[in-house]
Amino acid sequence: MERILQGFERAAGASPAIRFIDVMLRGAGQVMFMDNPLTGLFFVAAIVWGAFAVDAPLVALAGLLALAVATGTALVGGFDRASWRVGLYGYNALLTGLALGTFLAPGAMHFVFVVIAGAFSVVVSEAVGRFLKVHAVPGLTFGFVLTAWLFLLASHGFAGLPAGGLPTAVLPGGATVVASDPLAPGAFLAGVALSISQVFLKDSIIAALLFLAGLAVASLPAALLALAGAVIAVAVAHLAGAESDLVTGGLLGFSPVLTAVALGTVFGKPTPRGLAYAAFGTVVTVIAQAALNAGLAPFGLPALTMPFVLVTWLFLLARPAPAA
Repeated sequence: MERILQGFERAAGASPAIRFIDVMLRGAGQVMFMDNPLTGLFFVAAIVWGAFAVDAPLVALAGLLALAVATGTALVGGFDRASWRVGLYGYNALLTGLALGTFLAPGAMHFVFVVIAGAFSVVVSEAVGRFLKVHAVPGLTFGFVLTAWLFLLASHGFAGLPAGGLPTAVLPGGATVVASDPLAPGAFLAGVALSISQVFLKDSIIAALLFLAGLAVASLPAALLALAGAVIAVAVAHLAGAESDLVTGGLLGFSPVLTAVALGTVFGKPTPRGLAYAAFGTVVTVIAQAALNAGLAPFGLPALTMPFVLVTWLFLLARPAPAA
């Protein structure tokens, strides 16, 4: 595997076109913090599989188009070359494109929005990164959340851009109560797998396995933490009485998966105390997901990965200083 990566790097060094593809793949991998083109290739394969599995290939096209636009915008626009090289301008755009493809009806204006949003996500990511630099915390996927929310809300003002996939705006009500007994094994495993695939807005167990494989080729601890985060999320959400469809569909687990990886290994160390801190953050993210789902219901907006962003920011700002 190392030889494959080295050979690809040599090819990228000799060809601007291959370098561009390399950066795009790294951007895909950066959705889950991995600066690895092979990881990105697995992720792209999972996205394409997940889109075709539900007969929605235009969703994958929207995500990849936004990724390409953002990668090109950051390069031509003169943004930080080191950040561009490792794909840090691409991951928010990829998620934004997938969100617009998922929640907006397809059409010419839809793809115009995807292009504009992909380019704009670069500006948002850079601005957020500069603002947070003084606090030594990363922007995470806030660039995606802010860009997607802006463009999804704008769809209500344009007749040529129907938002057929957005949630119906309703006042929050009580959840459908579920039993506190453990989920059936099949439903539990499905919830765990879909919690991972829903990071990329995909409802596919095969896609989830590809995402885990992509993580594992770059970082086995990250893959294990993603799996652990999904298990914690499904268990906590179910025991708290969340609606069954949300639990088994992974819709309360994708943000906790990201929190577990971020706090457990990317921005922390997998020591016993570090893992306990990450696990606590993962539990809180489940609660934040339910809270933001309810808080945004009157606006008909999905929470996206904002629960992960909010909780991870707070836990990083509050993390204990290393022992002397």
